[in-house]
Amino acid sequence: MMSTATASESEIKRQAAKRSTMVSVWVNLFLTILQIIVGIFAKSQSLVADGIHSLSDLLADFVVLAANRISHRDADDDHPYGHARIETAASLVLGMLLLAVGAGMLWSAGVKITEPESIPDVSPIALWVALFTLVSKEGLFRYMLKIAQRVKSSMLVANAWHARSDAASSLVVAMGIAGNLMGYTFLDPLAAALVGFMVMRMGGKFSWDAISDLIDRGLEEQEVQAIRETLSAIPGVRDVHDMRTRRMGDYALVDVHLLVDGRISVSEGHHIAATARRRVMEQHRTLDVLVHIDPEDDHGHATHTCALPPRDRLMTVLQEMMGQDLSARIQVQLHYLNGSIELEATLDPASARSPEERQLIEQQLVDIIDHVREIRSVRILESRLLVEREDPRDLPPPHA
Repeated sequence: MMSTATASESEIKRQAAKRSTMVSVWVNLFLTILQIIVGIFAKSQSLVADGIHSLSDLLADFVVLAANRISHRDADDDHPYGHARIETAASLVLGMLLLAVGAGMLWSAGVKITEPESIPDVSPIALWVALFTLVSKEGLFRYMLKIAQRVKSSMLVANAWHARSDAASSLVVAMGIAGNLMGYTFLDPLAAALVGFMVMRMGGKFSWDAISDLIDRGLEEQEVQAIRETLSAIPGVRDVHDMRTRRMGDYALVDVHLLVDGRISVSEGHHIAATARRRVMEQHRTLDVLVHIDPEDDHGHATHTCALPPRDRLMTVLQEMMGQDLSARIQVQLHYLNGSIELEATLDPASARSPEERQLIEQQLVDIIDHVREIRSVRILESRLLVEREDPRDLPPPHA
């Protein structure tokens, strides 16, 4: 489940995406109409191609708006980690769309270049429209990138660089039209072909990045090392290993093993794990952190403790040896370490009615080694309650 800070950050991202994308929608709508109409009447294939490119931007903006709306929904039973990967899927759709549009541009331009007699002279107004488009797209890119970097959204960054590729293609178009006006008529379809290549290249990059994330690409090594340092600084953590990460939209899922003292209590181990999870989620862009506590170093080899007898079997042996009455007076703690079991029996001095009875309990505990070969050592401890106070959670806070 997302932390409060993460949920607030997610809402900020959603609003920023909606605002920047709506600006992009209106700019691309205007430029699409302007470029296609002027390109047709001015007989400029490259300007029409750039207009179709702007149309693909418009379609991409609607994809981003839809993905932004869905990706920020809360987690549910069918999507326990949330819907953040909708952003990744949207980036894949953007990439595939660009690949298709770019391929169409290349094919159309190639036909024109192979038939130079069919290339018409371009009207000068096409050059002015191309320059106007160039300035508009560059301004849109800078606006969108600034917002994307502020909210750290990979989908918005992709959309911003999409606008930058549009600005670059508009520059190529302007140069092609200028060449046509100077008498080099083949430069207009050549510019259209270059635009198609640029669009395909950008589409391929977006598609590959999205596919990599969808098949659980891990975080960059620098980010992994930063998380490792955060975990290593937590009191009680002796080592960090077997850490795995995978992307979930602009966030990450982390699985990690932490080595702790093998003889601490379960509750202390849980406290270390809970602290580690909270610290990572507070300091890094993560949706969830799964922490596995290791009582001994199992890094690089399989642990053999799974083959050891479980607690219920050992307690059955104890009861058979000691009887129900005596076995009920001791508290048994088992340490599964180094491929064997260390047994600690805690005895309340008051529970042994006589020195002879205490000696009998100790001897029966010693004899268990002969019955369970996996037990390596037996230790008996005495338990005496020194002091106990009310629940500290009910106490008033300390004075400053």
